[in-house]
Amino acid sequence: MLCLMLAPLGSSASSGVVEHRLDNGLTVLVQVDDRAPVVTSQVWYRVGSVDEHSGITGISHMLEHMMFKGSEEYPAGEFSRIVSRLGGQENAFTGPDYTGYFQVIGSEHLETMMAMEAERMHGLRLTEEEFQPEWRVVVEERRLRTEDRPNSLLREQFYATAFLNQPYGDPVIGWMTDIEAYTLEDLQEWYDAWYTPNNAVLVVVGDVEPDAVIAAAERHFGPIPARELPARKPRAETPQRGERRIAMRVPAELPYLMMGWKTPVLMTLDDPSDAYALIVAAGILDSGDASRFSRRLVRGHELANSTSARYSAFSRLDSLFTVAAVPASDTDLQTLEHALLEEIKRLKDEPVETTELKRVQARVIASEIFQRDSIRAQAFELGMLETVGLGWHVSEEYVERIRAVTPEDVQRVAREYLVPDRLTIGELHPLPIGGEA
Repeated sequence: MLCLMLAPLGSSASSGVVEHRLDNGLTVLVQVDDRAPVVTSQVWYRVGSVDEHSGITGISHMLEHMMFKGSEEYPAGEFSRIVSRLGGQENAFTGPDYTGYFQVIGSEHLETMMAMEAERMHGLRLTEEEFQPEWRVVVEERRLRTEDRPNSLLREQFYATAFLNQPYGDPVIGWMTDIEAYTLEDLQEWYDAWYTPNNAVLVVVGDVEPDAVIAAAERHFGPIPARELPARKPRAETPQRGERRIAMRVPAELPYLMMGWKTPVLMTLDDPSDAYALIVAAGILDSGDASRFSRRLVRGHELANSTSARYSAFSRLDSLFTVAAVPASDTDLQTLEHALLEEIKRLKDEPVETTELKRVQARVIASEIFQRDSIRAQAFELGMLETVGLGWHVSEEYVERIRAVTPEDVQRVAREYLVPDRLTIGELHPLPIGGEA
C-alpha cells in the first residue's frame, strides 16, 4: 500500500475549493480542475498510528489492507476489479495522523467510486478467511521494508529513542510482536470505533461540478449514521532534558548517521512563523546542489556521499527537525557528526545572506507549486490539512508565509530549537554482510 505525506502547495492550488458538511458530520471538499476528463476521489479518516496504544501498534495499517477484502455489497476483490475494469487506478495509505483511500478515474465514473467507498465505510465484512493471508502479507511487508533495510531499521529505533511517550515513537506499520498478536476482534473494534462519517473527509478534485458532487455525497454517504468517537487522551511528549544517543550494529554495506531535534508544528505553535522559518532552515541546509550540505560536505570537503535535512510542520503533534548523512569512504561517523553540527552552528551564528535566502525560498515554493499539475497531489494537500486539524485554508497562506521568512527568523528558530537538550543521535555501524562480526 502507498504511504504519502505531502506538504501544501501554493495558494492558487487550493483556490476555488467548495466545502460542505453533511448532517452526519462528513466533510466534503471539491476543487474543479477541468484540464482533462479525469477525477480523483479520496476518503480520509482521522485515525492513524498516533491513536494506537502498545499491543496494537500498526492496527490502522492492517485495517487499511483489510478494507479491500470485501463488504456486504462487494465480495473480496470486487472493488479493485471494478476500478480496473473502468480504467482507473486505486491505492491506500496510512500515516501517523490519518488513513486514506483513493481512486483516479474518468469523471463519468465518479459516482460509482463514491458508492463503493460509502459501502465499505459502513459495511466492511471482516472474516478470518481473508484476514490470515493478508496478515502474512503485512508481516512480510515489515520484513522487507524495515527489518531487511539497515537504514530503515535505524530510523525506526531512532524515533523510538527520540520519543518516550508520544506515539510518533511507534512505527506506522507496527512492531512485529504486536503484528504477530493481531486478532480479527482487534480489527473489528478499530473499524467500529473510527470508520464513521463524522471522522472522515471526502476530497474530490478534477473535471466535476461541485453541486453534483455534493448531491452524490448526500445520496451515498448521507444515510450512514454518525457514531460517537472514542475520547482522545493527551499524548504530549515528556520534556527532554538532555541529548539521547543510540548506536546500532547490524549487517550493512555503509554506515549511516541520523540527528533530530524536537520541534513544534503548526498545530502546537501560537505563532506559525516559527514553523515556516524551520521549513526554510531545512531548505538552506539541503535543497539541491547549491545547498550548504551539498556544497560543503558532499562536494567541498568530501565528507559525505549523501545528505538530507527534513522538517514538516503539518502533523497533529510536535515532530522532529532531522538531518542525516552517509559518510564518504574515508570519513568516520564522529567526523561527520561534527561537520553536520558545524552547519547547524552556522545557522545560529551567522544570519543567512539575502541572496541565499531568496534562492532557497524560491526553491521551496517551486518544489511544491510544481505539483499542481497533479490532481492527486492537489487532493492530498486538501485532505491532509483538513484531517490533521489545520484546515485546508492553511494552504492559501503557504507561499506568503515562506516569502515572509527573514534571516533573523532562521537564526532565531535555530537558536531556540536546534539545541543539545532537544537532540537525539542515531548511528549505524555496519557488520559484515553474510559473515561473522
